[in-house]
Amino acid sequence: MTKVSNKLSNKSSAFLAWILRMPLIKRWALMHSVKSENVAEHSHQVAVIAHLLAVIKNTYFNGNLNPERAATVALYHEVSETKLQDINHVTKYHNPDLTREFKKIEAMAEVECLKTLPEELQPQFEGLLVQRSVDPTYKTVVKAADLIAAYLKACDELRFQNDEFSHVKVRLKEMLDEYSKEAPEINKFLELFQDKCLINVDELAE
Repeated sequence: MTKVSNKLSNKSSAFLAWILRMPLIKRWALMHSVKSENVAEHSHQVAVIAHLLAVIKNTYFNGNLNPERAATVALYHEVSETKLQDINHVTKYHNPDLTREFKKIEAMAEVECLKTLPEELQPQFEGLLVQRSVDPTYKTVVKAADLIAAYLKACDELRFQNDEFSHVKVRLKEMLDEYSKEAPEINKFLELFQDKCLINVDELAE
């Protein structure tokens, strides 16, 4: 854990300035998208989904999660991209050696972001910003929420006949099915919310 200084820091912090640049970071950069998406929008969506997943787990499956903690972890889960931008899934995962190196770089970027905060604040943020320090329980919830957000994005693009996302939907559904074996709240979430996310605004208002 980061040591807390006995002397409070008055040095100006760049932390929020980096976070506020998230809307500039484009997701799905190597793919044609009908609807553009940036990292700030994605992080907000993942936070909402993570909060809902935690509430669903507590309500239907005897969970004991803090939904607000899940949402906060989700808000910061892409903090490394403030320095690295979004890395395409195929680029990142097609080669195990590259994957390991990308993970190392992401970890370095997370620590860099943490260190932009005053020393006395860093212990409170380390478990939010640095993925290796995130509580594994909440890390799993956020990963599931991240997959759901991407899956709904793929479904939405396909709704507008954008076949660029057909393979993405299949891959993400397989991953969600695997996660669902240990996390039944995923299927309950999709049962409750998926259909209404894929209709037009007139139908939504009925």
